[in-house]
Amino acid sequence: MSKDTMNSLTRVLTALGHQEPDRVPLFLLLSLYGAKELKLTVKDYFSSVDNVVHAQLAMQKKYNNDCLYTFFYAALEVEAWGAEVVFVDDGPPNSGEPMLQSYQQITNMSIPVIDESLSLRRVLEVTSRLKQEVKDSVPIIGVVMSPFSLPVMQLGFEKYIEMLYFNKDSFTKLMKINEEFCVAWANAQIKAGATAICYFNPLASPTIIERNTYFATGYSVDQRTLARINGPTAMHLASGRTLPVLEDIVAMGSAVLGFSGLDSLEHIKKASQNKICLLGNMNAMDMVNWDCQIAEKQVKEIIAATGVGGGLILSDNHGEIPWQVSEDVLLAIGEAVRKWGSYPLNWVDKK
Repeated sequence: MSKDTMNSLTRVLTALGHQEPDRVPLFLLLSLYGAKELKLTVKDYFSSVDNVVHAQLAMQKKYNNDCLYTFFYAALEVEAWGAEVVFVDDGPPNSGEPMLQSYQQITNMSIPVIDESLSLRRVLEVTSRLKQEVKDSVPIIGVVMSPFSLPVMQLGFEKYIEMLYFNKDSFTKLMKINEEFCVAWANAQIKAGATAICYFNPLASPTIIERNTYFATGYSVDQRTLARINGPTAMHLASGRTLPVLEDIVAMGSAVLGFSGLDSLEHIKKASQNKICLLGNMNAMDMVNWDCQIAEKQVKEIIAATGVGGGLILSDNHGEIPWQVSEDVLLAIGEAVRKWGSYPLNWVDKK
């Protein structure tokens, strides 16, 4: 396809193929930011399908964004199991008390029926309506939590780490249940119209646990789960370092890797070349303190180091734009991508 006729989807597909589209694709992963856009509380915003659909379409145009993002909040998945969700005014909803207080409760767990969960049904309706609006012109990105990372909310971090190291039987039981839920939830989103699934998996990062531990526990879980998802996936380690596990993730077949602000741009570009498309790596927390000049500088540096030859989707490194990031900064990011991300990147020293 001619670069002159590229829409967001063809732009992204070209980058995924490690070729140069008309410009570097931009994924601003805007979830709760929609509440800010509509001047609503976060709780009220997510209570209405109309709100999310309206905000996603408006923000995609406003910020020259190349995706629509149907992610509500991470705790939505444990909410489907009956767990508590705590809403705040200016941040993402969080899980409350862990739904599992003991390992013995795992034996009696039943997998949520997606059609019986109000929160999950809302996401599917948002996905379906966005698909009706944009057809195949803009990628629609659905989200699941890896079965391996979900227990941080189900059990709490300390109890889960304890189980991971010292109670293999309970770990195996919980993974089996979580795998079935994850596959069903991912495939329901794809059926509703999601173009791809972002597979959040922070515990796969050596920032959280040692690579050898992940390889002995979660790696096979992720292999099995990803193989059963009926569409393309992007592995995202939610700010954790990715370079030490890049080859492991490539072997699992994901098309995209969300890389960290902790990763060397030069090294990760070399390691990923013609293997996996990079998504990142603007530091989402630092963005809160950016002005327009810093935004342009950061965009330019990332594109210069990782954009040549395609294989880059510019995004944040965590998977969610914080509420506190200013609209001016987001607009400046979009403008900087147009200015510095148009191919060919003749201004970059390619030596």
